[in-house]
Amino acid sequence: MGGENGGEVGKNGRRKFAVLLCAEESEYVKKVYGGYFKVFVGLLGEEGETWDVYRAVRRELPCMEDVGTYDGFVITGSCNDAHGDDQWINDLVSFLKALDSLKKKVLGVCFGHQILSRALGGKTGRAKKGWDIGVTCIHPTHSTIKLLASLRIPSHLPVIECHRDEVWQLPPHAEVMACSETTGVEMFRCGDHIMGIQGHPEYNKEILLHLVDRLLQRNLIQTCHAEAAKASMDAQEPDQEAWKRLCKGFLKGHISW
Repeated sequence: MGGENGGEVGKNGRRKFAVLLCAEESEYVKKVYGGYFKVFVGLLGEEGETWDVYRAVRRELPCMEDVGTYDGFVITGSCNDAHGDDQWINDLVSFLKALDSLKKKVLGVCFGHQILSRALGGKTGRAKKGWDIGVTCIHPTHSTIKLLASLRIPSHLPVIECHRDEVWQLPPHAEVMACSETTGVEMFRCGDHIMGIQGHPEYNKEILLHLVDRLLQRNLIQTCHAEAAKASMDAQEPDQEAWKRLCKGFLKGHISW
């Protein structure tokens, strides 16, 4: 069902992970960063691991026979709506339900966060406060801060955001981990194997600036959105090191839930 080996992070890789790409990449990202797959591996990868990529947006998903060989999966952002009805989205929903039943580690980012919620029984849709683009400060709950004490996660956690959809209703048995002034569900978890993050821990400001320009050129956002996004980037920095600790800690099983 497709899939490419992105190369081992080190020789004799032991642990194995897969990135499910849910968007077609821009020429800019491919030229400057080698594609979003490499951006994610740069955030999450460690020596001694193997990382594969599947283009879910092209209906490439791991065969169920191969799922057991993976220690975890990462679901990326997308230009599509998580509440959409495209065939690849329906395929992905079915696949995520299967991963949940197997208690596989799954980290969802932006669209990935929303599609995880949908697959597990939650509801998603257009954000009630509209676009959120720029650097947004999210606030982990007290229980989350206590849970993640070993990772030194601060109570105010800036992250790059770029979304106009959101999780409306959590899946049954899910728990909100963080919120912001614009979004009620910035993070959630189901048990110790599912975690969704509305923001983009993998982005840097250059990636976001390029994306803002593309959205503006396509008339998907207004000039006021672009100006607000750029002002927020001037005002504060995303805490990329804290996000790296959090995402790796979850995916690699370093958190005691």
